[in-house]
Amino acid sequence: MDRKEKALKKLRKDLRSGLYSYLVLLLLEREDELHGYAIRKRLEELSDGRIVPSEGALYDILKSLRKTGLVQDTWAEVGGRPRKYYSLTKLGREVLGELKAEIGAIMETLERMEEK
Repeated sequence: MDRKEKALKKLRKDLRSGLYSYLVLLLLEREDELHGYAIRKRLEELSDGRIVPSEGALYDILKSLRKTGLVQDTWAEVGGRPRKYYSLTKLGREVLGELKAEIGAIMETLERMEEK
């Protein structure tokens, strides 16, 4: 792997790590409650297949968000199978509100940079 590929791999990983967490929080705000597979499928649908975290990465994100108190989980039986559903906590909604403002500032800055 050459230097360019190494740099791209690292930067993409860093960028996606935070972005995926933000997108999961947004989805849970929008959908109220989803299980892990449904979160992955919704991200795939909304991004036309361009943003699809691996199952392992997604469950690591959900575990981290739960550990920080931003999401909670509950078990429900669906079609005879137990599924863990995730939803935002009050803290998760507060944090997401602040993140939205920060993402808005980042988007504005990107648009200004692309104008020149």
